[in-house]
Formats: sequence, C-alpha cells, structure tokens
Amino acid sequence: MNVDSLVKSITPEIFERLQYGAATGKWPDGTALSEAQKEQTVQLVMLYQAKIAKSNEQFTINENGEMVQKSKRELQKEFSQDSEIARFSENDL
Repeated sequence: MNVDSLVKSITPEIFERLQYGAATGKWPDGTALSEAQKEQTVQLVMLYQAKIAKSNEQFTINENGEMVQKSKRELQKEFSQDSEIARFSENDL
C-alpha cells in the first residue's frame, strides 16, 4: 500500500484518534504509544492534514509538505468574519 492510498483510507474518526495520540502520547483508551508509534502517528496526522483535511488552522502542513503559519493579520481577518453567537444589552436582564 502506498502512502496516498493509506492516507485516503483514513476516516475522520480514525484521524481524531491519531490526532489525540499525537497530542497526548497515548490512545483514547489510555494505552501509551511507543516511540515508533508516536513518530508514525505524527507523520500520519501531518499527511492527512496536508492531503485530505486541508486544515484552516494557524499551524498546519500544506500539500507540498511545508509548514504553514498564518500571520496575525490573517487570523484577525478570519475571526472578524465569524458571525456573532449572541448579543445582549443591559436592558435584556
């Protein structure tokens, strides 16, 4: 199995488990990852982000395998476009 077909076979649920393992060093059931598993898990997460998820996060990996870091201006623009959840006035109480 080549890398592209491996990454394409990862479901969103599996990706969440891999992401959890990469971030915490253990699987969701509490089992610790070995050093080899940690390295492979981080690599799979990065590949999935680059090839499938095309993540919109501040720090991510693009399709060319390069790390993407958004500037403060880009982040402010993204956050200003988000709609408000709720707005209250003092007369609403």
